[in-house]
Amino acid sequence: MGKSEEISQDLVDLHKSGSSLGEISKSLKVPPSAVQTIVCKYKQHGTTQPSYRSGRRCILSPRDEHTLVRKVKINPRTTAKDLVKLLEETGIEVSISTVKRVLCRHNLKGHSARKRPLLQNRHKKPDYGFQLHMGTKIVLFGEMSSGLMKQK
Repeated sequence: MGKSEEISQDLVDLHKSGSSLGEISKSLKVPPSAVQTIVCKYKQHGTTQPSYRSGRRCILSPRDEHTLVRKVKINPRTTAKDLVKLLEETGIEVSISTVKRVLCRHNLKGHSARKRPLLQNRHKKPDYGFQLHMGTKIVLFGEMSSGLMKQK
């Protein structure tokens, strides 16, 4: 039982015994407005337990979300399926769409990588015919390895 639940239970017991709101506030060292709120809630609902909340509860805790974001920032090419498997190892079952939604919430939008053409050796070879035609050649080794040099 949490601290607030203990205080509210003690508060209800004191109210049933006939103590005033001010006396309860002083004895439990709780603000009078909090005492009044708890007493009104007890009178209306008959209990001090938290009420039903609308909406579905989150499957992932903030700590789990942080773990997912960290894994994606370390390796951006991680797939959502890999992240689902990672969470299943910890005992949390989530769908791929849930993982994508969490990453989107942290501005990590998934997209497929662009397909780049496969370069072959003939594509990588320098075109010396073009260089001779233009009157320049590339110096591969030496002092000016990064620049162009005019032929003499």
